[in-house]
Amino acid sequence: MRIDKKSMVEVLHREHAFSDMFVAYLLTRNIRYEEDLVDQLFNSSEKRLARILLLLAHFGKEGKPETVIPKMSQETLAEMIGTTRSRVSFFMNRFRKLGFVEYDGGSGLQVHSSLLNIVLHD
Repeated sequence: MRIDKKSMVEVLHREHAFSDMFVAYLLTRNIRYEEDLVDQLFNSSEKRLARILLLLAHFGKEGKPETVIPKMSQETLAEMIGTTRSRVSFFMNRFRKLGFVEYDGGSGLQVHSSLLNIVLHD
């Protein structure tokens, strides 16, 4: 959907609740971009994968985490974290052996909160 600038400015001035919500969204999105940049610069691909899986499962957000992530290819995960599919495969097998994730191919990927240990471990 595309909204022209003039209409958006009018709505932002007229609808204060919408304006507040929109600014909060922009700030949240900007913070996420900064976090992604820091993650890319300072963390290993293993930690980046663990972080993205936790983000996809909504750990650390309001409400109950979604422990099951819909089916997603390893190529997509590799693109998201900036590494190769083979590295993602290696780390996913490692996470599975350590009990941090479960997957069987049919129901999606189940992420356990214990995966936070990878992200938090120095």
